[in-house]
Amino acid sequence: MRRLTFGDYKISLLPDNWVEAPSRRISAVIGSAGWLARKSHFAASTGAGPPHCFSALACLVLLVTERWYYWRSGPLDPAFNMAADEILLEDGGNDGSPVFRSYAWSLPAASCGYSQRLEEVETWTALRPLVRRCTGGGLVPHDADWTYAVVVPAGHAWWRLRASESYCRLHEWLRRAFGHLQVQTELAPVPDPTGPGRCFIGAEESDLLHGGRKIAGAAQRRNRNGLLIQGSVQPPPKGCDRDHWEKAMQQTASDGWDVAWHLWEPDHEWRMRAERLAADKYRDPGYLHRR
Repeated sequence: MRRLTFGDYKISLLPDNWVEAPSRRISAVIGSAGWLARKSHFAASTGAGPPHCFSALACLVLLVTERWYYWRSGPLDPAFNMAADEILLEDGGNDGSPVFRSYAWSLPAASCGYSQRLEEVETWTALRPLVRRCTGGGLVPHDADWTYAVVVPAGHAWWRLRASESYCRLHEWLRRAFGHLQVQTELAPVPDPTGPGRCFIGAEESDLLHGGRKIAGAAQRRNRNGLLIQGSVQPPPKGCDRDHWEKAMQQTASDGWDVAWHLWEPDHEWRMRAERLAADKYRDPGYLHRR
């Protein structure tokens, strides 16, 4: 975010996906452009009233929040789940803003990484159906997990991070959210190579640990449209409610990054796009058996 400085005061120049701050932050905003101009060194040095350009800039929101969308899609068909995440990536989120999507599975299933060999993966789990993700990573069971996706558009700060940095940032977000619920977690300082290819056997650096055991991992795909991170929490910490965790995720993002959350539901046309992709790709045996 860029800022212009006038004396002791700073005014933010905002990207398109920034919106007005919620009322709880407004109390910190200086009340009027005229008052600000009179108090600024700019006005004092000229002895003039508020300059037109300065007044116009002061009319911009001084304290701002970044718009993120929250979509709780609920339990859906495994192929549609994968297609929905890919459509979000194709669109770079929604309306130029990031999306945090929370979802579940209409039946027990498992997902494998884009580059994994199916004949090997099939020996590791009895869960069916198996679906191949568009992201990397290893085999993930989806019979009792909390699944979610984070999608940001190209050019966003997350998109510009290296893969290791965005991975760490995601799990630091989860760590703070669980901390909000009085659940102590930590990021894995070094990888545990146990069980290669199986996401929740062993751990990668910056995975989320609870009581020394991995409880959250993720897989990423970054392209010219944006960044998709598909994540899973399993097993959820005892006594931790998913609704409360999702609220904590939103609260910590609001507190830490000045995120303003907006509920989102895709329209019929969007859902039809996802359904076509699910049918043409994620239910196609040729895609599943591509490796």
